[in-house]
Amino acid sequence: MLVASVLQTSTGFGFSLMATPFLLLLFEPKEAVQINLLLSLVISFALITKIKKDIDKGILKRFVVGSAVGLPIGITVFLTADISMLKLGIGIIILFLTVLLILKLRMDQTKARDYAVGGLSGILTTSIGMPGPPLLLYFSGTDTQKEKLRGTTLAFYLFIYSMSLLVQILFAGTTDTIWISSGYALPLVFLGLFLGQILFKRINQQLFRIFTYVILLFTGVYMLLEGLSSIAASH
Repeated sequence: MLVASVLQTSTGFGFSLMATPFLLLLFEPKEAVQINLLLSLVISFALITKIKKDIDKGILKRFVVGSAVGLPIGITVFLTADISMLKLGIGIIILFLTVLLILKLRMDQTKARDYAVGGLSGILTTSIGMPGPPLLLYFSGTDTQKEKLRGTTLAFYLFIYSMSLLVQILFAGTTDTIWISSGYALPLVFLGLFLGQILFKRINQQLFRIFTYVILLFTGVYMLLEGLSSIAASH
């Protein structure tokens, strides 16, 4: 939990990826997802005043609009699609695009792409609980400065995670265990916030880009293995 919080604070990404597998070892899936959402929201709320000046409000607005369209699509995918195959496919796509980024594939940032990336993030949030990969791939491909990347992403998470938590509570309910366990985890999260802020100030743009590639590769491999293991278990 500490490492996940440090990663999220210093880069704007990675909490769900690092925390979810650990939480699934201790809790039922619904509880793990809601604890993850609550703690992610705590991090975003705690940092919002510090990152406010780094937020690109135009991009943020377009992400929010796009994700509002993507959220119901993601729910439909979750209810109708084979999630194991979905994870497998997304893992392959993330790995492929990350390799292209490492090989210096670059793209221009446009309004239409902002809406599309927000939509994809919304779809992935309600289908598999991971809004980050489309944002990280997009920002890496457009060579966005680390301050704007972290600030805009964490601000977007305030919206996307709040909406996801609301949907979870309305349609799946919640339990005392979720809120009590989240409270117990808060000291580690706040320590991670402190250490992550120090790390963010010390890493330059090149090192930050290497961090993002590592997170993307780890995400792709994790989703690939998750998909394969789920498919194997179902057979």
